[in-house]
Amino acid sequence: MVEMKVNASELKGEEEGLIGKLSDFLKEKTGGEVSTAAEVITVTGEGEALSKKYVRLTVKKFLHKHDLTWLFRVIGGGENQLKIKGRRLEEE
Repeated sequence: MVEMKVNASELKGEEEGLIGKLSDFLKEKTGGEVSTAAEVITVTGEGEALSKKYVRLTVKKFLHKHDLTWLFRVIGGGENQLKIKGRRLEEE
Protein backbone atom coordinates (compact mmCIF):
# COMPACT_ATOMS: atom_id res chain seq x y z
CA MET A 1 0.00 0.00 0.00
CA VAL A 2 1.44 3.35 -1.10
CA GLU A 3 0.63 6.68 0.52
CA MET A 4 1.30 10.02 -1.20
CA LYS A 5 0.80 13.37 0.49
CA VAL A 6 0.17 16.63 -1.34
CA ASN A 7 0.64 19.82 0.65
CA ALA A 8 -1.81 22.32 -0.86
CA SER A 9 -1.56 25.00 1.82
CA GLU A 10 -0.77 27.77 -0.68
CA LEU A 11 -3.96 27.06 -2.66
CA LYS A 12 -6.31 28.07 0.16
CA GLY A 13 -6.23 31.78 -0.67
CA GLU A 14 -7.01 31.43 -4.37
CA GLU A 15 -10.54 30.15 -4.69
CA GLU A 16 -13.16 28.81 -2.30
CA GLY A 17 -13.19 25.01 -2.19
CA LEU A 18 -10.16 24.54 -4.44
CA ILE A 19 -8.55 21.99 -2.11
CA GLY A 20 -11.78 19.98 -2.10
CA LYS A 21 -11.89 20.07 -5.89
CA LEU A 22 -8.28 18.88 -6.02
CA SER A 23 -9.03 15.95 -3.72
CA ASP A 24 -12.04 14.97 -5.87
CA PHE A 25 -9.89 15.22 -9.02
CA LEU A 26 -7.17 13.04 -7.49
CA LYS A 27 -9.73 10.45 -6.41
CA GLU A 28 -11.21 10.32 -9.89
CA LYS A 29 -7.85 10.03 -11.69
CA THR A 30 -5.95 7.70 -9.34
CA GLY A 31 -8.79 5.49 -8.14
CA GLY A 32 -7.31 5.44 -4.63
CA GLU A 33 -8.65 6.53 -1.28
CA VAL A 34 -8.30 10.27 -0.74
CA SER A 35 -8.50 12.03 2.62
CA THR A 36 -8.04 15.70 3.41
CA ALA A 37 -6.66 16.95 6.72
CA ALA A 38 -6.52 20.76 6.81
CA GLU A 39 -4.33 21.59 3.79
CA VAL A 40 -2.72 18.17 3.24
CA ILE A 41 -4.32 15.71 0.83
CA THR A 42 -3.39 12.05 1.37
CA VAL A 43 -3.86 9.56 -1.47
CA THR A 44 -3.66 5.87 -0.51
CA GLY A 45 -3.76 2.88 -2.82
CA GLU A 46 -1.73 0.54 -4.97
CA GLY A 47 -0.36 0.36 -8.49
CA GLU A 48 1.25 2.76 -10.93
CA ALA A 49 -1.57 5.27 -10.47
CA LEU A 50 0.07 6.22 -7.18
CA SER A 51 3.62 6.71 -8.31
CA LYS A 52 5.07 10.08 -7.40
CA LYS A 53 5.46 10.94 -11.08
CA TYR A 54 1.81 10.20 -11.90
CA VAL A 55 0.41 12.10 -8.91
CA ARG A 56 2.63 15.09 -9.80
CA LEU A 57 1.37 15.00 -13.39
CA THR A 58 -2.23 14.77 -12.18
CA VAL A 59 -1.81 17.80 -9.89
CA LYS A 60 -0.25 19.72 -12.80
CA LYS A 61 -3.26 18.83 -14.96
CA PHE A 62 -5.57 20.10 -12.23
CA LEU A 63 -3.70 23.41 -12.05
CA HIS A 64 -3.87 23.73 -15.84
CA LYS A 65 -7.58 22.92 -15.86
CA HIS A 66 -8.25 25.74 -13.38
CA ASP A 67 -5.84 28.14 -15.18
CA LEU A 68 -3.45 28.32 -12.23
CA THR A 69 -0.22 27.14 -13.90
CA TRP A 70 1.14 30.67 -14.07
CA LEU A 71 0.67 31.08 -10.30
CA PHE A 72 1.68 27.67 -8.92
CA ARG A 73 4.08 24.80 -9.58
CA VAL A 74 4.44 21.32 -8.11
CA ILE A 75 7.68 20.43 -6.34
CA GLY A 76 8.89 17.40 -4.43
CA GLY A 77 8.68 17.78 -0.69
CA GLY A 78 10.48 14.63 0.41
CA GLU A 79 9.81 10.94 0.05
CA ASN A 80 6.20 10.33 -1.02
CA GLN A 81 5.37 14.02 -0.65
CA LEU A 82 4.57 16.79 -3.09
CA LYS A 83 4.05 20.47 -2.45
CA ILE A 84 2.15 23.06 -4.43
CA LYS A 85 4.30 26.17 -4.30
CA GLY A 86 3.54 29.68 -5.52
CA ARG A 87 5.68 31.01 -8.35
CA ARG A 88 7.73 34.15 -7.94
CA LEU A 89 6.23 36.68 -10.27
CA GLU A 90 8.51 39.33 -11.67
CA GLU A 91 7.25 42.84 -11.17
CA GLU A 92 7.90 45.54 -13.73
